[in-house]
Amino acid sequence: METVSISNRDITTGQQKHEIEMPRFGLGVYLMGEPGECRDAVRHALDKGYRLIDTAMAYGNEDEVGEAIRDSGIPRDEIFVVTKLRQPHANSHEETLERCQQSLENLGLDYMDLYLVHAPPKDQEARGPVWKGMEECLSNGWTRSIGVSNYGAHHLDAMLSYAEFLPSVNQIEISPWLQRPALRAAIREVGAVPMAYSPLARGHKVDDPSLAALAESLGCTPAQAAIKWCIDSGAITIPKSSNPSRIEENIGSLSVDLSGTESAFADLEESYVSGWDPTSEP
Repeated sequence: METVSISNRDITTGQQKHEIEMPRFGLGVYLMGEPGECRDAVRHALDKGYRLIDTAMAYGNEDEVGEAIRDSGIPRDEIFVVTKLRQPHANSHEETLERCQQSLENLGLDYMDLYLVHAPPKDQEARGPVWKGMEECLSNGWTRSIGVSNYGAHHLDAMLSYAEFLPSVNQIEISPWLQRPALRAAIREVGAVPMAYSPLARGHKVDDPSLAALAESLGCTPAQAAIKWCIDSGAITIPKSSNPSRIEENIGSLSVDLSGTESAFADLEESYVSGWDPTSEP
C-alpha cells in the first residue's frame, strides 16, 4: 500500500515534527451502525489489503473497529487508525484530553495513529484551548499525529495565532464534483495533507453519465475512476462501504491509470457538496 509522509509543523521553527507514514487509501466507516456491520466491514477490508481505517466517536462504532483490528491477527503497527473529537465535545483543553482517552478505551488500543478535531469548535474562544489539548494528546503519546477535519482556509489561518504545532491533515469532502483547489492549496500551505471523504459524493453522482463514459474509456467502474481521481489529486482517500464486493471494488481503484483524462475530470467540477460542510462556518 502506497504511503505519504504526514507531520505536524512547528510554528516557531517551521520544522516538520512527529513525521509518520500514512496509507494513501483506506476505509471510512461512517453510518455503519447496525450491530456487527462495522466489525465485519473492517475485517473484510483488512483481509483484502486495507491498512487505514477512519472512524470517529460520533459514528458510535469505535469499539467494533478495535475488535476487528484485534481479531485480524495483523500486527497493530501495520494498521493506521484515525478517530475524531466530536464537535459537541470540543469545548475545552480538559474535555479534549478526556475524550481522547475515551476513544482509546472504546477502541481498546494503547494509541491511535491520527486524532482529528472533527470540525471547528462552535465556540470560537474554545478553538485555542481545544487545540492545546490535542497537542497534549500528542505529547502524551496517546496519538502519533494530530490534525483537523472540515476546516476552511480561514480556520487554518486562525490556527497560526494559537498553535504550537500545525495540523498534519485536514479531512474534507473532495470528489470530482467538488475539487476545491484553493482549499487544498491552503492545506498544503500549513504543511498538512488533504484527506478526502465522500469521494463518490455519498453515491449521489455515481451514475453521472460523463463519469460513466470516462470509466468505460479507462476500463474500470465509475466508482474506481472517481476514487482514483481523488488519490491522484494528492488526497488521502477513504471511501465508505460495508458491502464486501464494494470494498474489493474500491481498492481496485489503486491500479487505474487516469493518464490523459485530466481535462475531462476538470469538466466534472460543479462545487457539489453532498453532506455536512463546516468549512464555511465562521
